[in-house]
Amino acid sequence: MVFGGMRKPTAALAALALAIVACAPDTKHEILSKSEHAETLVELEAALGAPDDRNKMGPIETWTYRASDGEVTFLITGERVRLKAAE
Repeated sequence: MVFGGMRKPTAALAALALAIVACAPDTKHEILSKSEHAETLVELEAALGAPDDRNKMGPIETWTYRASDGEVTFLITGERVRLKAAE
């Protein structure tokens, strides 16, 4: 039923809810799963995008991604991903 030219906004609300869920940060498990086969910086960035935090000390670098349930940090030496750790 239409009142005053207004329609029920159910389709719009459903689309908004879907957009909000799609924008939510991944979980630690999802981040680790997406990066499972990444062995280089290029592969890691292709799998996850740019990190939320990047620290570099000489040849050692850490990339940290924020998850909905914590953080995942990758230890990188040179161009190689050496360690993945979830906090």
